[in-house]
Amino acid sequence: MNVVGQRWHLVRRAFGSLSNSAPDRDDLVVVREVLSEAEYSLWREMDGRDQRHSLHVLTRFDALLPGAPRQWRAAALLHDVGKSASSLGWSLRVLATLVGSRPGRFAAYHEHERLGAEMLRGISDPETVSLVGGGGHPRAMKALAEADNI
Repeated sequence: MNVVGQRWHLVRRAFGSLSNSAPDRDDLVVVREVLSEAEYSLWREMDGRDQRHSLHVLTRFDALLPGAPRQWRAAALLHDVGKSASSLGWSLRVLATLVGSRPGRFAAYHEHERLGAEMLRGISDPETVSLVGGGGHPRAMKALAEADNI
């Protein structure tokens, strides 16, 4: 993606995440069908905006890889779970994106893939952990990256 495309993507994503409302009950049914109890507990700790985003990513991921295994679908829902470690609200996330990684919470925000994989280690399937951490099966990685490019 070129610089203009990247900036436009970030602007769209910022305005799309202004609301922190939680997903509706129908969406929660989908999440409960995919995630284990322990994974679901971590997913529930995510901000409402991240939960809604994860559902959009799962929908796009499912369209790109119909019939994908549960572990890959779980990664689509949990790909941003590490952002909860930063405890940044909307405005500080925008600032962190603009200024880049800094010590403290901004660093945690920028390292959310690694942190998310650490959070999931021991409670998730190793393939889910790997995908959340930025690795894993190449087809799944490609589809997850494309589905997340909202």
